[in-house]
Amino acid sequence: MAINKTSTLTLRIEPDLKEALRQAAAAEHRSIANMVEVMILTYCEQKEYSAPGAAKTKTSGSGSND
Repeated sequence: MAINKTSTLTLRIEPDLKEALRQAAAAEHRSIANMVEVMILTYCEQKEYSAPGAAKTKTSGSGSND
């Protein structure tokens, strides 16, 4: 069985943007980290950027308890 390793990404954003992100994550029953990952994957799929090994995004809010 393959083991997925994750990488840490640290960034600074405006408090209002973080609050909007928190609200979006809560609305989809996701963690903030999972919401950011979904948003990045969705953007990459739309722009046809390759994300080797990345799972396709799920449109339903299944949360980080997948």
